[in-house]
Amino acid sequence: MNTHSSFLRATLRHGVLLAGVAVVLLPFAWMIATSLKPDAEIFISEIRWWPQTLHVVENYSQAFTRAPLARFLLNGVIVTVSIFALQVLVALPAAYALAKLRFRGREALFALVLLCLLIPPHAIAVPLFLLFHHLGILDSYAALIVPWVISVFGIFLMRQFFMTVPDDLIDAARMDGMSEFAIVWRVMLPTAIPAITAFGIFSVIAHWNDYFWPLIALNSEQYYTPPLGVISFRNQEAGTSYGPLMAAATVIIAPLVVAFLVAQRRFIEGIAFTGLK
Repeated sequence: MNTHSSFLRATLRHGVLLAGVAVVLLPFAWMIATSLKPDAEIFISEIRWWPQTLHVVENYSQAFTRAPLARFLLNGVIVTVSIFALQVLVALPAAYALAKLRFRGREALFALVLLCLLIPPHAIAVPLFLLFHHLGILDSYAALIVPWVISVFGIFLMRQFFMTVPDDLIDAARMDGMSEFAIVWRVMLPTAIPAITAFGIFSVIAHWNDYFWPLIALNSEQYYTPPLGVISFRNQEAGTSYGPLMAAATVIIAPLVVAFLVAQRRFIEGIAFTGLK
């Protein structure tokens, strides 16, 4: 009886999870299907997942020729990699100080970090725009990178992970004559690879897909990131080319899917360990 009820619960649980997966993946499946169709089959009234006439070469070649998609992808790589590298450079020492150093006001600073998590990026967009306008760095890579150098979420995530690192390891490093900065980069960094990988997935996805801030900060197409680049396929006079548009969207999303599949084991480890105390 217990075995039968456990089987029913497991079946129900997996059924609910599979239904949720189907709901999440349905738009992506439709996007890929649309990228394979000619215009004549995109607007038909019936739902047809597989086209009668494949238009793969035409749609994907137009995705790269009608707009500088390769340039947009390169910009996305430059921006996301730079942001992530600078975020780690700032977050690791800050998280180490909040987790392992004893000083007056540490808990108040950590409370301030938690408070900053509640501030949405959109709320500070206008002050940032005005500041960058006065500094003269709008419409540049700096305008896309500088606002995200300090990641409050990254500091919080790394601090939670560092709380799981034994103090004996740090004491041994100090006895060997290491400075605090040497401990951060030679001791804590190697142990924090799972947490850094987890944070990297969050950071890269957030900034690769960011549409709001690049739309405000940029004017020149040469700096467009991938989400902003899809505007190139919208034409007010001739209409939107949905086949090449969906092909471009598929190409833009593909690197994120590959990155997550490659790093998923480290990602799960990082999320699991940050919850341990």
